[in-house]
Amino acid sequence: MRSPSHEMTVAVVGPGAIGTVVAAALRERGLAPSLHGRTARAHLELIVDDERIDVPGPVLIDAERVQGPVDLVFLAVKATQIEDAAPWLAALCDAETIVCVLQNGVEQVRSVKPLVRGAQVLPAVVWFPAQKQPDGAVWLRGQARLTVPDDDAGRRVAAALRGSRCSVEPSAEFASLAWRKLMQNAVAGLMALTGRRSGMFRRSDIAGLSLAYLRECLAVARAEGALLDDGVPDEILLKFQTSPEDLGTSILADREAGQPLEWDIRNGVISRLGRAHDIPTPISDVVVALLAAGSDGPG
Repeated sequence: MRSPSHEMTVAVVGPGAIGTVVAAALRERGLAPSLHGRTARAHLELIVDDERIDVPGPVLIDAERVQGPVDLVFLAVKATQIEDAAPWLAALCDAETIVCVLQNGVEQVRSVKPLVRGAQVLPAVVWFPAQKQPDGAVWLRGQARLTVPDDDAGRRVAAALRGSRCSVEPSAEFASLAWRKLMQNAVAGLMALTGRRSGMFRRSDIAGLSLAYLRECLAVARAEGALLDDGVPDEILLKFQTSPEDLGTSILADREAGQPLEWDIRNGVISRLGRAHDIPTPISDVVVALLAAGSDGPG
């Protein structure tokens, strides 16, 4: 057991778009997170408005250099990269560690728990747009906000980031909010299929398709226990329609870069759980097949 006077130690695994924002916020709080990823870098850079913020590194690429477990890990790799992050998690975690998972979907605990040596896995919902730039910097295009469960681990994460540029909101309704974000991510998959950004949702045909798809997602979410009202699909669509026309999404960025897509945790889960609850999901089934083929081939 670490002593009461022990100074909090923090790590960020996956210093991409989301990880860079969180690392910068931790620095604001006087914490110095260790950074771990696939590409060695001397530092990270965050763009907010017209300001460029330097986040000191280095980004370590060798898990064997980790000096024992830490108190708090922010896991910011995509679901397609979880297995690659396993050596980092093994080196950074023990039974006293909290792993805050900054990933899409509603299955974070199930997918990460086997890799963390008994650490507590805390799911989180990320509510901010952060985009990687060609020079490697990250552009934060809106207010950074996380939602976590309202429990001891969630409150400890909130305390670690309190007063920084990334606010954390513990919520007793976390499961419903996570499903709402999943619905948003699911319909954003249409951008990866069309190669277009948020402006496309202003088309009447895409708006109609999106609403029908979101209503399918809503039925599955409710079957899983989410408390979401009938107006949620319209609210999600309106958010896309009122966003900047050039605003993208991570699954579109991955498609453009020829990277594997998070199609299963963002879209496949709707079809899978729909079948489990005997809920028809015809639009989801088509979207999933197309995204899977676009991601995994062959061809």
